[in-house]
Amino acid sequence: MLCKMRKAMSGEKGFTLIELMIVVAIIGILAAIAIPNFLRYQLKAKTAEAKVNLGAIKTSEESYRAENDIYFPAAASPAVAGVDTAKLAFVTNAGFTAIGFAPSGNVYYSYAVDSAAASQAALADGGGFAAATGAGGTTAPLLGYTATATGDLDGDNANQIYGLTNGGANVARSGAANVF
Repeated sequence: MLCKMRKAMSGEKGFTLIELMIVVAIIGILAAIAIPNFLRYQLKAKTAEAKVNLGAIKTSEESYRAENDIYFPAAASPAVAGVDTAKLAFVTNAGFTAIGFAPSGNVYYSYAVDSAAASQAALADGGGFAAATGAGGTTAPLLGYTATATGDLDGDNANQIYGLTNGGANVARSGAANVF
């Protein structure tokens, strides 16, 4: 019995230093390939937030226009000097409250809706519409908006800006009355 134990103990078992170094090198190569891909996919996922929220702003603006015949501007929120890589709390302002937009949770981007020129022209028209004479003497509303999402997700101090613009519909209007 003692002889059998000595034979078992004298056999070499385990990994050599070279084998362990090769495994570590392979893991390092795989990490060097995987980490940049992971960061790129993570950035792409964060960018999806802007696209989804801009779509929600578009829906909110169209709903507001259906009820009030104008698009409504909204100041930037969160209103920060430089948007960085951290999520920030979205603070609902009067513009976003009026159109009924509020994202769920904190956001990576600062959102704004600019329709000031269209709204001023609409108010000057007296009935909520800004009119322009088109071909054949027809008039059409000049209402529109530009929604933007501004952020710096990669931390290079250069903001990425996504936008959505609507120039308004070409709907004929008769006379001075606001009839469609």
